[in-house]
Amino acid sequence: MVLEADFLDMKVCQPEEAWQWRETYSIRCECVERRKRERLMKSSDITDEFRKLRFQNFRIEGKHPIVVQAKQCALSYFSEFDNVRSLRENSISLLGQPGAGKTHLLTAVANNLIDRKGVSVQYFPYIEGTKELRDDFNLLTEKLERMKKADVLFIDDLFKPVKRVPRASDWQVEQMYDVLNYRYLNHLPIMVSSELTIHELVEVDEALATRISEMSKSFTVVIKGNRMELNHRLEGLKDV
Repeated sequence: MVLEADFLDMKVCQPEEAWQWRETYSIRCECVERRKRERLMKSSDITDEFRKLRFQNFRIEGKHPIVVQAKQCALSYFSEFDNVRSLRENSISLLGQPGAGKTHLLTAVANNLIDRKGVSVQYFPYIEGTKELRDDFNLLTEKLERMKKADVLFIDDLFKPVKRVPRASDWQVEQMYDVLNYRYLNHLPIMVSSELTIHELVEVDEALATRISEMSKSFTVVIKGNRMELNHRLEGLKDV
């Protein structure tokens, strides 16, 4: 800590220089970091319920191997984030089967990036988010700018299908492409969950899909198979 008079006189030193001050030197108060994390979490639009989603409470006992692989991919992405964040392949995509835990795992990554690395994350639930933007155009520019400029953008349930038809109007595709292309050009990471595979995303918009594919090439898992084995919401209904 420093004396107020010394601080005002700009006599602030680093710990390694503290010998000059004997027992008086400057440190960053823990409350500063805590308040920073609180601000980042509040601005992320991650709900209180989703803040509880962590790697520790994602159960893999008895789960299909592809679900275990998805968790390992998410853990690896978090551990490697500092090394890859400025590279072309700096993103992660978990695709395929609904109910397999894609949102849980990517939210766990987001929560850890905020809490442990002080990284800003913007959460964008595709269905609710595009509806909000469409209903209030006054929010459009501000929201899109936040999505473009955040350290990490998390798009949840991109183009979520209805009866196997992707929800992707021309306007929705245009907004998503605008955001993703900006982040692609500026090497800003994205995290994407979607029930669509890359091939199915290509059918929606090839330019958008191939950018996602290129950015997340090192961290992509496609979850496909028997829904009774993969969708945790169907557990216990096998004989129904």
